[in-house]
Amino acid sequence: MNNLLIVSGRSGSGKSSALNILEDLGYYCIDNLPLSLLPSLIVHLKSTSSIQKVGVGVDVRSLPDDFNNFHQVISDIEKLGIQTNTLFLDARDDILIARFSSTRRRHPLSNQNTSLKEAIEKETLLLDPIASKASIYLDTSSLNVHELQHLLAVRLSGDNQVTLLLESFGYKHGVPLDADFVFDVRCLPNPHWQSSLRELTGKQQEIKDFLNGHPEVEALYYDISQFLIKWLPRLSTDHRHYLTVAIGCTGGQHRSVYMVERLYESLKTILPHIQTLHRELVRRK
Repeated sequence: MNNLLIVSGRSGSGKSSALNILEDLGYYCIDNLPLSLLPSLIVHLKSTSSIQKVGVGVDVRSLPDDFNNFHQVISDIEKLGIQTNTLFLDARDDILIARFSSTRRRHPLSNQNTSLKEAIEKETLLLDPIASKASIYLDTSSLNVHELQHLLAVRLSGDNQVTLLLESFGYKHGVPLDADFVFDVRCLPNPHWQSSLRELTGKQQEIKDFLNGHPEVEALYYDISQFLIKWLPRLSTDHRHYLTVAIGCTGGQHRSVYMVERLYESLKTILPHIQTLHRELVRRK
């Protein structure tokens, strides 16, 4: 065994779905294991099995004191020579409330004296030691299970080195909450206003021809690429394994897709651990 992924998040954010997806990706998954038992589990799996990747679900059903000792538990595991990452799933409060209302399930911290809203607030505080150190943070507010599966496959396909994800998005659908850096390309010429280009995407040559050569396009492309070349090596020394750079235009179809694709082509030989995700195009499939 050489890879441990701790899966946590607020109730209703999609942890169970994430663990199911991880199983499909080749992980051996265990749900609701007390954190304090993790080091013993790792020792056992290292000595008795050929399992290489393990996913462990941890949430507020665990023992309360475990959360305060989270950093020590992780330290103990890393001393065993195991690469450890933490995936934290979250969603907006109104989305979590709506999900509980639609499923009619009880929040694990709610009771006759604690409302659902109060339970969600309490859970946020309890999980903060894990959320604050998460190597992968995903906002599932607007994701269905298929989009979550695609996103996890992209984010977990890297190795020990920092993986850069370039993600295009549309501002009218919301900014990705898990982005480390966000660049706005709505200032660039918009192909949407040419009827012959409206249904195309930034991956197609007609859109590239439309945007190529504009001074403002070239200037913004240069500034973003130089920023990434300069700062990614420094960020990789800060114990990061994943970094998301989100690039947005109005609808997430033309300018942001073009910029992500162009950056990927120019940077992939300099930054070998680089991936792309076109959020709005995935949703159109």
